[in-house]
Amino acid sequence: MPDAAIFANNMSTSVKHIVTLIKKDLLLEVRQQYTFYGILLYVASTIFIVYLTMGQPEGQVWNSLFWIVQLFVCVNAVAKSFLGDSRGRMLYFYSIAGATDFILSKLVFNIILMLVMSLLSLGVFIVLLDNPLTHFTAFLGISMLGGLGLALVFTFLAAIAAKAQQQAALMAIMGFPVIVPQLLLLSKIAKTAFEPVIQGGIWQMVLVLMGLDLLTVILALILFPFLWKD
Repeated sequence: MPDAAIFANNMSTSVKHIVTLIKKDLLLEVRQQYTFYGILLYVASTIFIVYLTMGQPEGQVWNSLFWIVQLFVCVNAVAKSFLGDSRGRMLYFYSIAGATDFILSKLVFNIILMLVMSLLSLGVFIVLLDNPLTHFTAFLGISMLGGLGLALVFTFLAAIAAKAQQQAALMAIMGFPVIVPQLLLLSKIAKTAFEPVIQGGIWQMVLVLMGLDLLTVILALILFPFLWKD
């Protein structure tokens, strides 16, 4: 019983740390706001240029453009999570929370941020480039799953790159071979939302994607404590 009580107390403390850190990030995001509006302007201007040059593209082009925009949105919105923290601020976080609590709070916050951005991007796409989707609900779920996966990957990469001097360059180099297969898989899964009948093997691909997301979380929890000590 004492061991169980200690475990429960540690879990409670960890949850409090995670919630507090998430609230801190949300408060900073609400106060600054330029990041949110800047990304929204980027999405709207990009899609508007596509509309002026191509009109309303067919489903396959629409799908490809959506995931390209999602990639750049994630790079601008999520990847900055560690790049903006100074060494002094990191030392302060080190003194009040553990490595696991800190990385989990970053993962959860960036997931929330990317889900919001995915919804906004989808809304702007439908307004400016029409709605070629046959199964809107399926694509909405896929876009949420894709946003979650992109947030996890780039949060993990940003945590690694933050310890290097050439942070942005290192993150781009590491991110390319990691994110391209995931984007190809997302694009392939999303194609089914444009077809009259959803393919039978779609759930296997979704499970593979969820497995990649779970692997990213596990790697972050294992590797980040070593970076945290530097």
